[in-house]
Amino acid sequence: MLGVLALAAALAAGHLVAGFVGVNASPYLAVGNGAIDLTPVELKDFAVRTFGTYDKLVLLSGMAVVMVLVAAVAGLLSRRTPVPGLVAIAGFGLVGLVAVYARPDLGVVALLAPLASLVAGVGTFAFLHRLARRDAAPDAAAGSSRRTVLLAGAGVVAGAGVAGLGGQLLAGTRDAASSREAVGRLVPARTAPMIPADAGFAKLGTPEFLTRNANFYRVDTALTVPQVRTEDWSLRLHGMVDRELRYGYGDIRDRPLVERTITMTCVSNEVGGTYVSTANFVGVDLADLLEEAGVRPGAEQLYSSSVDGWTSGSPVAAALDRACGAMLAIGMNGEPLPIEHGFPARLVIPGLYGYVSATKWVTDLEVTTWRARQAYWLKRGWGREAPIKTESRIDTPKGFETVPSGKIRVAGVAWAQHTGIEKVELRMDDGPWREATLSHEVNLNTWRMWWLEFDVAPGGHQVVCRATDKSGYTQTEMRAGTVPDGATGWHSIAFTAR
Repeated sequence: MLGVLALAAALAAGHLVAGFVGVNASPYLAVGNGAIDLTPVELKDFAVRTFGTYDKLVLLSGMAVVMVLVAAVAGLLSRRTPVPGLVAIAGFGLVGLVAVYARPDLGVVALLAPLASLVAGVGTFAFLHRLARRDAAPDAAAGSSRRTVLLAGAGVVAGAGVAGLGGQLLAGTRDAASSREAVGRLVPARTAPMIPADAGFAKLGTPEFLTRNANFYRVDTALTVPQVRTEDWSLRLHGMVDRELRYGYGDIRDRPLVERTITMTCVSNEVGGTYVSTANFVGVDLADLLEEAGVRPGAEQLYSSSVDGWTSGSPVAAALDRACGAMLAIGMNGEPLPIEHGFPARLVIPGLYGYVSATKWVTDLEVTTWRARQAYWLKRGWGREAPIKTESRIDTPKGFETVPSGKIRVAGVAWAQHTGIEKVELRMDDGPWREATLSHEVNLNTWRMWWLEFDVAPGGHQVVCRATDKSGYTQTEMRAGTVPDGATGWHSIAFTAR
């Protein structure tokens, strides 16, 4: 019990101080972020595939279980001497110090949080252990010392609760929600074309053409969603440019805004996966900002940094290509960016997987070369430029679903950014390939819906789809995983007709 109480006191004290110096300085979160950074690519990809947006909750829960077990064992080993418990609690504190020191988004002052954690944990364990040893002494007053220990433990629990809650409340004072509400409506000077009624087949089983903000996929490394207020945000543009520039939020919002309909895809999207979504993004042309700075010859990479220290590398050519439509986005589907999707500003570069094109909470853009800088995922063995691959997915019927025999409708989506979808074909069981009906094409950077009807007899069936883009390329049947630059293969589902 004493080991667990000391651990609680340590974590609470660190979290309280982190409320003043930055929430990511909380030792628990810093260690979690460090664990994410050190996790092998294959394991991280497995976590995303298996747990989706709950992968971070699983990590934090697992950490909590391990820490409690270690603290409890350290307490059991400290029956005769406090040394094992003190070593364990101090060890937790030192790990927290290293984790905070290693964070690229935290300064030296952030070390106060793990220091507070170290002092509170060691001090609490030493104090409680001394009381417990007094209780175990032969001349201890019957029951009185035990009550003292229990009361002291209850005091530690109460103090830890107050400190932890205080840290959370202090972190909440930096909540960006009110800042986002104050932005109000964003009115683009150039609006995206209206989405035609036949751009989607939602009534036939496909997703809605525009993905609601609440349903838009989210994959990132942030354990806590960064809270950045517009009044605190700025964007630095520097590196291989003629002049370094810095923009505030008002500088961006007051420019003529443009709205574009864009489909985004995560490189962790497996064949048939759900990490693909479409939205109307509002912002400014990235090419305008780069041209104002004056990109020098030899520049290859736009190295972008998030406020939490995450980095991404995008080809400068894609950022400058106006036909590509690269943006610094501040709005999404008629609203300011949702906080979890990058408020106040993010990058959106169509045609590239998100890890090289979609930095959220972006605060720094450095024009450089590939050799000079290596971004977060490039260091971990993922592809450098990562163009989105031509893919298709079956949305209805669902895998292993039971449907009535006779006429059934198969529907889904396909995407080939920058190129466009020419056709989608389906094959039922071992039958011939048949061409599906395509939805209206909104633009080359968005997905395209499709559907096709079949007559099926009672029994088990399998249906497979493949897409062909406007360059004439038909997606390969060969299955490949998401690492290093996106999955390939035909999506198929099995179902039963009755």
